[in-house]
Amino acid sequence: MDIALLFEMHQPIRLKKLHDFPPTSIPNNLNDIFDNYSNKVILNRVTEKTYRYATKIIKNNIEKYNGFKVNFSISGILLEQLKESNKDVIKLFQDLASSERVEFLAQTYYHSLSWFIDKKEFYDQIKMQADSIQENIGYKPKSAENTEFIYNNDIGCFLKDMGYEVVVTEGVDYILNGRSSNKIYKNPLCGHKIVLRNYRLSDDIGFRFSNKNWEEYPLTAEKYSYWINSTPGDFLLIAIDYETFGEHHNPSTGIYEFLDYLPKEILKFNHLKFANINEAKEAQDYYDVPPWRTISWADERDLSAWLGNPLQRDAFNSLRRLYYYSKALGGKILDTYRKLTISDHLYYMATKYGPTGDVHNYFNPMGGYEKAFHSFITALDLLGLKIKEEVNEKLCDFLRYMVLPDELCFYFNDNGKNLGRACSLSEFLKITKNLPKNYVEKHREDINRWLLDTLMIRNVDEVLRKCPNIIKN
Repeated sequence: MDIALLFEMHQPIRLKKLHDFPPTSIPNNLNDIFDNYSNKVILNRVTEKTYRYATKIIKNNIEKYNGFKVNFSISGILLEQLKESNKDVIKLFQDLASSERVEFLAQTYYHSLSWFIDKKEFYDQIKMQADSIQENIGYKPKSAENTEFIYNNDIGCFLKDMGYEVVVTEGVDYILNGRSSNKIYKNPLCGHKIVLRNYRLSDDIGFRFSNKNWEEYPLTAEKYSYWINSTPGDFLLIAIDYETFGEHHNPSTGIYEFLDYLPKEILKFNHLKFANINEAKEAQDYYDVPPWRTISWADERDLSAWLGNPLQRDAFNSLRRLYYYSKALGGKILDTYRKLTISDHLYYMATKYGPTGDVHNYFNPMGGYEKAFHSFITALDLLGLKIKEEVNEKLCDFLRYMVLPDELCFYFNDNGKNLGRACSLSEFLKITKNLPKNYVEKHREDINRWLLDTLMIRNVDEVLRKCPNIIKN
Protein backbone atom coordinates (compact mmCIF):
# COMPACT_ATOMS: atom_id res chain seq x y z
CA MET A 1 0.00 0.00 0.00
CA ASP A 2 1.16 3.53 -0.83
CA ILE A 3 1.14 5.98 2.07
CA ALA A 4 1.01 9.71 1.40
CA LEU A 5 1.71 12.07 4.29
CA LEU A 6 0.33 15.54 3.51
CA PHE A 7 1.05 18.49 5.77
CA GLU A 8 -1.15 21.59 5.47
CA MET A 9 0.62 24.90 6.15
CA HIS A 10 -1.22 28.20 6.58
CA GLN A 11 -1.12 31.24 8.83
CA PRO A 12 -3.70 34.00 8.27
CA ILE A 13 -3.30 37.76 8.33
CA ARG A 14 -5.48 38.48 11.38
CA LEU A 15 -7.54 41.62 11.84
CA LYS A 16 -7.21 43.93 14.78
CA LYS A 17 -10.05 43.72 17.29
CA LEU A 18 -11.88 46.53 15.51
CA HIS A 19 -15.02 45.82 17.55
CA ASP A 20 -13.24 47.34 20.57
CA PHE A 21 -12.42 50.62 18.79
CA PRO A 22 -14.53 53.71 19.56
CA PRO A 23 -16.19 55.06 16.38
CA THR A 24 -13.80 58.03 16.29
CA SER A 25 -10.76 55.73 16.49
CA ILE A 26 -11.57 53.34 13.65
CA PRO A 27 -8.45 53.15 11.42
CA ASN A 28 -8.52 55.33 8.34
CA ASN A 29 -5.67 53.48 6.64
CA LEU A 30 -6.12 50.03 5.13
CA ASN A 31 -2.75 48.92 6.51
CA ASP A 32 -3.96 49.61 10.04
CA ILE A 33 -6.87 47.15 10.09
CA PHE A 34 -4.53 44.15 10.36
CA ASP A 35 -2.94 43.07 13.64
CA ASN A 36 0.63 43.06 12.37
CA TYR A 37 2.11 42.68 15.86
CA SER A 38 0.12 39.54 16.77
CA ASN A 39 0.60 38.09 13.30
CA LYS A 40 4.37 38.42 13.66
CA VAL A 41 4.46 37.02 17.21
CA ILE A 42 2.35 33.99 16.27
CA LEU A 43 4.26 33.38 13.05
CA ASN A 44 7.62 33.47 14.85
CA ARG A 45 6.38 31.08 17.53
CA VAL A 46 4.95 28.59 15.02
CA THR A 47 8.02 28.94 12.83
CA GLU A 48 10.32 27.99 15.69
CA LYS A 49 8.16 25.12 16.95
CA THR A 50 7.03 23.66 13.64
CA TYR A 51 8.20 25.18 10.37
CA ARG A 52 11.82 25.15 11.45
CA TYR A 53 12.13 22.33 14.02
CA ALA A 54 9.74 19.77 12.49
CA THR A 55 11.04 20.43 8.99
CA LYS A 56 14.57 19.68 10.13
CA ILE A 57 13.31 16.32 11.44
CA ILE A 58 11.72 15.58 8.06
CA LYS A 59 14.82 16.71 6.17
CA ASN A 60 16.97 14.43 8.29
CA ASN A 61 14.69 11.47 7.62
CA ILE A 62 14.62 12.22 3.88
CA GLU A 63 18.41 11.97 3.94
CA LYS A 64 18.37 8.86 6.15
CA TYR A 65 15.68 6.74 4.44
CA ASN A 66 15.61 6.37 0.66
CA GLY A 67 12.00 5.27 0.76
CA PHE A 68 10.69 8.25 2.73
CA LYS A 69 8.50 10.78 0.89
CA VAL A 70 6.21 13.58 2.10
CA ASN A 71 3.83 16.19 0.65
CA PHE A 72 3.19 19.80 1.61
CA SER A 73 0.45 22.28 0.77
CA ILE A 74 1.51 25.82 1.68
CA SER A 75 -0.75 28.85 1.30
CA GLY A 76 0.78 31.70 -0.66
CA ILE A 77 0.10 34.19 2.12
CA LEU A 78 2.15 32.06 4.55
CA LEU A 79 4.98 31.75 2.05
CA GLU A 80 4.86 35.53 1.67
CA GLN A 81 5.20 36.00 5.44
CA LEU A 82 8.03 33.46 5.73
CA LYS A 83 9.89 35.10 2.89
CA GLU A 84 9.72 38.42 4.72
CA SER A 85 10.94 37.33 8.15
CA ASN A 86 12.04 33.67 8.18
CA LYS A 87 14.01 33.05 5.01
CA ASP A 88 15.89 30.11 6.51
CA VAL A 89 12.64 28.13 6.46
CA ILE A 90 12.29 28.81 2.74
CA LYS A 91 15.79 27.39 2.33
CA LEU A 92 14.75 24.22 4.21
CA PHE A 93 11.88 23.71 1.76
CA GLN A 94 14.17 24.34 -1.18
CA ASP A 95 16.40 21.56 0.16
CA LEU A 96 13.41 19.24 0.48
CA ALA A 97 12.31 20.02 -3.08
CA SER A 98 15.78 19.23 -4.40
CA SER A 99 15.51 15.71 -2.95
CA GLU A 100 12.80 14.97 -5.56
CA ARG A 101 10.89 13.03 -2.88
CA VAL A 102 8.86 15.96 -1.53
CA GLU A 103 5.82 17.23 -3.41
CA PHE A 104 4.29 20.69 -3.02
CA LEU A 105 0.62 21.04 -3.96
CA ALA A 106 -1.22 23.97 -5.52
CA GLN A 107 -3.96 25.67 -3.53
CA THR A 108 -5.50 29.15 -3.24
CA TYR A 109 -2.91 31.83 -2.48
CA TYR A 110 -5.00 33.36 0.32
CA HIS A 111 -6.44 30.07 1.62
CA SER A 112 -9.78 31.54 0.65
CA LEU A 113 -13.31 30.70 -0.44
CA SER A 114 -12.56 32.32 -3.80
CA TRP A 115 -14.38 29.55 -5.70
CA PHE A 116 -17.64 30.97 -4.34
CA ILE A 117 -16.64 34.57 -5.08
CA ASP A 118 -15.72 34.38 -8.74
CA LYS A 119 -14.19 31.65 -10.91
CA LYS A 120 -11.65 34.08 -12.37
CA GLU A 121 -10.50 35.00 -8.86
CA PHE A 122 -10.21 31.30 -8.00
CA TYR A 123 -8.06 30.79 -11.09
CA ASP A 124 -5.91 33.80 -10.23
CA GLN A 125 -5.33 32.68 -6.65
CA ILE A 126 -4.42 29.12 -7.65
CA LYS A 127 -1.99 30.43 -10.26
CA MET A 128 -0.51 32.98 -7.85
CA GLN A 129 0.21 30.29 -5.26
CA ALA A 130 1.62 27.82 -7.79
CA ASP A 131 3.86 30.54 -9.23
CA SER A 132 5.03 31.43 -5.71
CA ILE A 133 5.89 27.80 -4.95
CA GLN A 134 7.89 27.57 -8.17
CA GLU A 135 9.65 30.89 -7.62
CA ASN A 136 10.50 30.47 -3.93
CA ILE A 137 10.89 26.71 -3.52
CA GLY A 138 11.83 25.63 -7.01
CA TYR A 139 8.98 23.16 -7.49
CA LYS A 140 6.17 23.30 -10.05
CA PRO A 141 3.00 21.86 -8.45
CA LYS A 142 1.58 18.80 -10.18
CA SER A 143 -1.39 18.11 -7.89
CA ALA A 144 -3.90 20.46 -6.28
CA GLU A 145 -6.45 20.98 -3.56
CA ASN A 146 -8.95 23.68 -2.79
CA THR A 147 -8.90 25.48 0.56
CA GLU A 148 -9.68 23.14 3.48
CA PHE A 149 -10.30 20.32 0.97
CA ILE A 150 -13.48 22.07 -0.25
CA TYR A 151 -14.55 20.06 -3.26
CA ASN A 152 -17.26 19.17 -5.72
CA ASN A 153 -17.23 17.80 -9.27
CA ASP A 154 -17.08 21.28 -10.82
CA ILE A 155 -14.14 22.38 -8.66
CA GLY A 156 -12.28 19.22 -9.61
CA CYS A 157 -12.88 19.72 -13.33
CA PHE A 158 -11.82 23.36 -13.10
CA LEU A 159 -8.54 22.30 -11.50
CA LYS A 160 -8.07 19.66 -14.18
CA ASP A 161 -8.54 22.33 -16.85
CA MET A 162 -5.74 24.23 -15.11
CA GLY A 163 -3.49 21.23 -15.66
CA TYR A 164 -3.83 19.30 -12.38
CA GLU A 165 -4.63 15.65 -13.01
CA VAL A 166 -4.75 14.74 -9.29
CA VAL A 167 -6.95 16.56 -6.75
CA VAL A 168 -7.03 15.92 -3.00
CA THR A 169 -10.15 16.06 -0.85
CA GLU A 170 -11.89 14.46 2.12
CA GLY A 171 -13.07 10.88 2.29
CA VAL A 172 -16.67 11.50 3.35
CA ASP A 173 -18.66 8.51 4.56
CA TYR A 174 -21.99 9.47 2.99
CA ILE A 175 -20.32 10.05 -0.39
CA LEU A 176 -18.35 6.81 -0.18
CA ASN A 177 -21.49 4.91 0.86
CA GLY A 178 -19.64 1.97 2.37
CA ARG A 179 -16.62 2.09 0.08
CA SER A 180 -13.06 2.62 1.33
CA SER A 181 -11.30 5.97 1.30
CA ASN A 182 -8.01 4.11 0.83
CA LYS A 183 -8.12 3.88 -2.96
CA ILE A 184 -7.94 6.22 -5.94
CA TYR A 185 -11.22 7.50 -7.38
CA LYS A 186 -12.07 9.64 -10.38
CA ASN A 187 -14.39 12.52 -11.18
CA PRO A 188 -17.50 11.32 -13.06
CA LEU A 189 -17.56 14.47 -15.22
CA CYS A 190 -13.97 14.83 -16.36
CA GLY A 191 -12.06 11.80 -15.10
CA HIS A 192 -9.28 13.41 -13.06
CA LYS A 193 -7.87 11.31 -10.21
CA ILE A 194 -9.08 11.96 -6.66
CA VAL A 195 -7.04 11.14 -3.55
CA LEU A 196 -9.14 10.93 -0.38
CA ARG A 197 -8.05 11.66 3.16
CA ASN A 198 -8.52 8.91 5.73
CA TYR A 199 -9.91 11.19 8.42
CA ARG A 200 -9.88 8.63 11.22
CA LEU A 201 -6.18 7.87 11.00
CA SER A 202 -5.42 11.55 10.30
CA ASP A 203 -7.35 12.77 13.33
CA ASP A 204 -5.64 10.21 15.56
CA ILE A 205 -2.55 12.39 15.15
CA GLY A 206 -4.13 15.79 14.56
CA PHE A 207 -6.70 15.82 17.37
CA ARG A 208 -6.23 12.85 19.69
CA PHE A 209 -2.48 12.50 20.07
CA SER A 210 -2.16 14.39 23.38
CA ASN A 211 -5.59 13.49 24.79
CA LYS A 212 -4.86 11.49 27.95
CA ASN A 213 -8.52 10.41 28.13
CA TRP A 214 -8.27 8.69 24.75
CA GLU A 215 -8.34 4.93 25.14
CA GLU A 216 -5.36 4.57 22.79
CA TYR A 217 -3.18 7.12 24.61
CA PRO A 218 -0.22 7.26 24.32
CA LEU A 219 0.11 6.96 20.56
CA THR A 220 3.56 5.81 19.50
CA ALA A 221 5.03 5.54 16.01
CA GLU A 222 5.25 1.78 16.46
CA LYS A 223 1.58 1.44 17.39
CA TYR A 224 0.49 3.75 14.58
CA SER A 225 2.52 1.84 11.99
CA TYR A 226 0.80 -1.39 13.04
CA TRP A 227 -2.58 0.27 12.55
CA ILE A 228 -1.54 1.31 9.05
CA ASN A 229 -0.24 -2.18 8.34
CA SER A 230 -3.64 -3.65 9.23
CA THR A 231 -5.57 -1.09 7.16
CA PRO A 232 -6.91 -2.46 3.85
CA GLY A 233 -6.54 -0.50 0.62
CA ASP A 234 -3.92 0.54 -1.91
CA PHE A 235 -3.45 4.30 -1.32
CA LEU A 236 -3.68 5.80 2.16
CA LEU A 237 -3.68 9.59 2.63
CA ILE A 238 -2.85 10.96 6.07
CA ALA A 239 -3.43 14.73 5.92
CA ILE A 240 -3.06 17.02 8.93
CA ASP A 241 -2.19 20.59 9.82
CA TYR A 242 1.59 20.86 9.94
CA GLU A 243 1.22 22.94 13.13
CA THR A 244 0.24 19.65 14.79
CA PHE A 245 3.95 19.14 15.40
CA GLY A 246 4.93 21.44 18.24
CA GLU A 247 2.14 24.04 18.16
CA HIS A 248 -1.17 22.19 18.55
CA HIS A 249 0.55 19.40 20.45
CA ASN A 250 3.26 20.65 22.77
CA PRO A 251 6.75 19.14 22.36
CA SER A 252 6.39 17.65 25.86
CA THR A 253 3.73 15.27 24.49
CA GLY A 254 6.34 13.42 22.45
CA ILE A 255 4.99 14.66 19.11
CA TYR A 256 8.49 15.34 17.73
CA GLU A 257 9.62 11.84 18.60
CA PHE A 258 6.52 10.44 16.91
CA LEU A 259 7.34 12.35 13.71
CA ASP A 260 10.97 11.29 13.87
CA TYR A 261 10.38 7.56 14.40
CA LEU A 262 7.38 7.15 12.06
CA PRO A 263 9.31 6.59 8.77
CA LYS A 264 11.47 3.88 10.30
CA GLU A 265 8.48 2.07 11.83
CA ILE A 266 6.41 2.14 8.64
CA LEU A 267 9.28 1.04 6.40
CA LYS A 268 9.69 -2.08 8.55
CA PHE A 269 6.74 -3.51 6.63
CA ASN A 270 7.80 -4.59 3.14
CA HIS A 271 4.42 -4.00 1.50
CA LEU A 272 4.16 -0.41 2.80
CA LYS A 273 5.86 2.44 0.96
CA PHE A 274 5.65 6.21 1.06
CA ALA A 275 4.31 8.09 -1.96
CA ASN A 276 3.84 11.54 -3.40
CA ILE A 277 0.32 12.60 -4.33
CA ASN A 278 1.09 12.83 -8.05
CA GLU A 279 2.05 9.12 -8.05
CA ALA A 280 -1.59 8.13 -7.60
CA LYS A 281 -2.41 5.28 -9.97
CA GLU A 282 -5.38 5.07 -12.29
CA ALA A 283 -8.83 4.82 -10.72
CA GLN A 284 -11.66 2.43 -11.52
CA ASP A 285 -14.48 3.89 -9.41
CA TYR A 286 -16.17 7.31 -9.23
CA TYR A 287 -16.34 9.79 -6.37
CA ASP A 288 -19.42 11.81 -7.27
CA VAL A 289 -19.84 15.13 -5.42
CA PRO A 290 -22.42 17.41 -7.08
CA PRO A 291 -22.28 21.13 -6.20
CA TRP A 292 -25.27 20.89 -3.86
CA ARG A 293 -23.31 18.37 -1.72
CA THR A 294 -20.02 20.29 -1.64
CA ILE A 295 -17.67 18.79 0.95
CA SER A 296 -14.66 19.85 3.04
CA TRP A 297 -12.50 18.37 5.77
CA ALA A 298 -13.90 20.64 8.51
CA ASP A 299 -16.61 20.07 11.11
CA GLU A 300 -19.51 18.14 9.53
CA ARG A 301 -17.54 17.74 6.25
CA ASP A 302 -19.50 20.54 4.61
CA LEU A 303 -19.30 24.35 4.30
CA SER A 304 -20.84 25.13 7.69
CA ALA A 305 -17.48 26.02 9.25
CA TRP A 306 -17.50 29.20 7.13
CA LEU A 307 -21.05 29.67 5.83
CA GLY A 308 -23.16 27.86 8.40
CA ASN A 309 -24.98 30.75 10.07
CA PRO A 310 -26.66 34.04 8.99
CA LEU A 311 -23.76 36.18 10.22
CA GLN A 312 -21.26 34.25 8.14
CA ARG A 313 -23.46 34.33 5.05
CA ASP A 314 -24.11 38.08 5.41
CA ALA A 315 -20.41 38.75 5.85
CA PHE A 316 -19.51 36.60 2.86
CA ASN A 317 -22.13 38.20 0.60
CA SER A 318 -20.83 41.65 1.54
CA LEU A 319 -17.29 40.47 0.82
CA ARG A 320 -18.26 38.97 -2.51
CA ARG A 321 -19.90 42.14 -3.81
CA LEU A 322 -16.80 44.18 -3.13
CA TYR A 323 -14.73 41.86 -5.30
CA TYR A 324 -15.84 43.35 -8.61
CA TYR A 325 -14.95 46.86 -7.50
CA SER A 326 -11.64 45.77 -6.00
CA LYS A 327 -10.72 43.84 -9.15
CA ALA A 328 -11.47 46.84 -11.36
CA LEU A 329 -9.31 49.12 -9.20
CA GLY A 330 -6.44 46.72 -8.47
CA GLY A 331 -3.40 47.82 -6.46
CA LYS A 332 -3.70 48.30 -2.70
CA ILE A 333 -7.48 47.93 -2.84
CA LEU A 334 -7.27 44.47 -4.41
CA ASP A 335 -4.43 43.41 -2.10
CA THR A 336 -6.49 44.35 0.97
CA TYR A 337 -9.58 42.71 -0.47
CA ARG A 338 -7.73 39.45 -1.02
CA LYS A 339 -6.44 39.44 2.55
CA LEU A 340 -10.06 39.73 3.66
CA THR A 341 -10.93 36.63 1.61
CA ILE A 342 -8.76 34.51 3.92
CA SER A 343 -11.16 31.82 5.14
CA ASP A 344 -10.12 32.17 8.78
CA HIS A 345 -12.08 35.43 9.12
CA LEU A 346 -15.32 33.56 8.41
CA TYR A 347 -14.22 30.55 10.47
CA TYR A 348 -14.04 32.78 13.56
CA MET A 349 -17.76 33.62 13.16
CA ALA A 350 -18.97 30.02 13.53
CA THR A 351 -21.54 29.26 16.23
CA LYS A 352 -20.68 25.64 16.92
CA TYR A 353 -20.96 23.68 20.17
CA GLY A 354 -19.24 20.73 21.79
CA PRO A 355 -15.86 19.50 20.53
CA THR A 356 -16.35 21.23 17.16
CA GLY A 357 -17.05 24.55 18.88
CA ASP A 358 -13.98 24.05 21.05
CA VAL A 359 -11.81 23.82 17.92
CA HIS A 360 -13.27 27.07 16.55
CA ASN A 361 -12.72 28.80 19.89
CA TYR A 362 -9.13 27.53 20.04
CA PHE A 363 -8.29 29.32 16.79
CA ASN A 364 -10.44 32.44 17.33
CA PRO A 365 -8.36 35.49 18.38
CA MET A 366 -11.39 37.79 18.54
CA GLY A 367 -13.03 36.57 21.73
CA GLY A 368 -16.29 35.35 20.20
CA TYR A 369 -18.19 34.98 16.96
CA GLU A 370 -20.09 38.27 17.26
CA LYS A 371 -16.88 40.22 17.83
CA ALA A 372 -15.31 38.50 14.85
CA PHE A 373 -18.29 39.51 12.72
CA HIS A 374 -18.24 43.14 13.84
CA SER A 375 -14.50 43.47 13.25
CA PHE A 376 -14.84 41.96 9.79
CA ILE A 377 -17.76 44.17 8.79
CA THR A 378 -15.89 47.22 10.08
CA ALA A 379 -12.95 46.25 7.86
CA LEU A 380 -15.27 45.83 4.87
CA ASP A 381 -16.86 49.22 5.58
CA LEU A 382 -13.46 50.88 5.53
CA LEU A 383 -12.56 49.08 2.32
CA GLY A 384 -15.85 50.25 0.82
CA LEU A 385 -15.04 53.87 1.71
CA LYS A 386 -11.58 53.56 0.17
CA ILE A 387 -13.13 52.06 -2.95
CA LYS A 388 -15.42 55.10 -3.31
CA GLU A 389 -12.51 57.47 -2.81
CA GLU A 390 -10.43 55.70 -5.44
CA VAL A 391 -13.34 55.51 -7.87
CA ASN A 392 -13.63 59.29 -7.69
CA GLU A 393 -9.91 59.61 -8.41
CA LYS A 394 -9.82 57.01 -11.20
CA LEU A 395 -13.37 57.20 -12.51
CA CYS A 396 -12.63 56.65 -16.21
CA ASP A 397 -10.37 53.64 -15.65
CA PHE A 398 -12.80 52.21 -13.12
CA LEU A 399 -15.81 52.45 -15.43
CA ARG A 400 -13.84 51.09 -18.35
CA TYR A 401 -12.91 47.89 -16.50
CA MET A 402 -15.82 47.47 -14.07
CA VAL A 403 -17.99 44.45 -14.92
CA LEU A 404 -20.76 43.53 -12.51
CA PRO A 405 -21.86 40.01 -11.53
CA ASP A 406 -25.16 38.73 -12.91
CA GLU A 407 -27.19 39.64 -9.84
CA LEU A 408 -26.12 43.29 -10.00
CA CYS A 409 -26.69 43.78 -13.74
CA PHE A 410 -29.60 45.87 -15.02
CA TYR A 411 -32.18 43.79 -16.89
CA PHE A 412 -34.26 45.66 -19.49
CA ASN A 413 -37.80 44.33 -19.75
CA ASP A 414 -40.85 45.72 -21.49
CA ASN A 415 -44.19 44.04 -20.84
CA GLY A 416 -42.48 40.73 -20.21
CA LYS A 417 -40.19 41.01 -23.23
CA ASN A 418 -36.47 40.76 -22.51
CA LEU A 419 -34.61 43.60 -24.21
CA GLY A 420 -31.17 42.71 -22.86
CA ARG A 421 -29.04 43.40 -19.83
CA ALA A 422 -26.20 45.73 -18.86
CA CYS A 423 -23.34 44.65 -16.59
CA SER A 424 -21.13 47.65 -17.28
CA LEU A 425 -21.48 51.26 -18.35
CA SER A 426 -20.28 50.34 -21.81
CA GLU A 427 -23.05 47.76 -22.19
CA PHE A 428 -25.60 50.19 -20.74
CA LEU A 429 -24.75 52.86 -23.31
CA LYS A 430 -24.90 50.42 -26.21
CA ILE A 431 -28.26 48.98 -25.16
CA THR A 432 -29.99 52.26 -24.35
CA LYS A 433 -28.91 53.65 -27.71
CA ASN A 434 -31.19 51.14 -29.44
CA LEU A 435 -34.13 51.10 -27.01
CA PRO A 436 -37.50 52.67 -27.82
CA LYS A 437 -37.37 56.41 -27.10
CA ASN A 438 -39.91 56.34 -24.29
CA TYR A 439 -38.39 53.32 -22.51
CA VAL A 440 -35.57 55.17 -20.75
CA GLU A 441 -37.89 57.97 -19.57
CA LYS A 442 -40.45 55.48 -18.37
CA HIS A 443 -37.85 53.66 -16.24
CA ARG A 444 -35.70 56.67 -15.42
CA GLU A 445 -36.01 56.30 -11.65
CA ASP A 446 -34.96 52.61 -11.66
CA ILE A 447 -32.11 53.27 -14.07
CA ASN A 448 -30.73 56.19 -12.06
CA ARG A 449 -30.90 54.20 -8.86
CA TRP A 450 -29.02 51.30 -10.50
CA LEU A 451 -26.36 53.61 -11.93
CA LEU A 452 -25.77 55.21 -8.55
CA ASP A 453 -25.91 52.05 -6.43
CA THR A 454 -23.70 49.86 -8.63
CA LEU A 455 -21.53 52.13 -10.79
CA MET A 456 -21.51 55.21 -8.53
CA ILE A 457 -22.72 57.46 -11.36
CA ARG A 458 -25.02 60.42 -10.70
CA ASN A 459 -24.97 61.96 -14.17
CA VAL A 460 -24.19 59.92 -17.29
CA ASP A 461 -23.71 62.94 -19.54
CA GLU A 462 -21.15 64.40 -17.15
CA VAL A 463 -19.28 61.10 -17.08
CA LEU A 464 -19.21 60.93 -20.88
CA ARG A 465 -17.75 64.41 -21.07
CA LYS A 466 -15.07 63.43 -18.59
CA CYS A 467 -14.46 59.99 -20.07
CA PRO A 468 -15.11 60.19 -23.84
CA ASN A 469 -13.45 56.82 -24.56
CA ILE A 470 -15.45 54.86 -22.01
CA ILE A 471 -17.04 52.49 -24.54
CA LYS A 472 -14.76 49.54 -25.26
CA ASN A 473 -14.07 48.69 -28.87
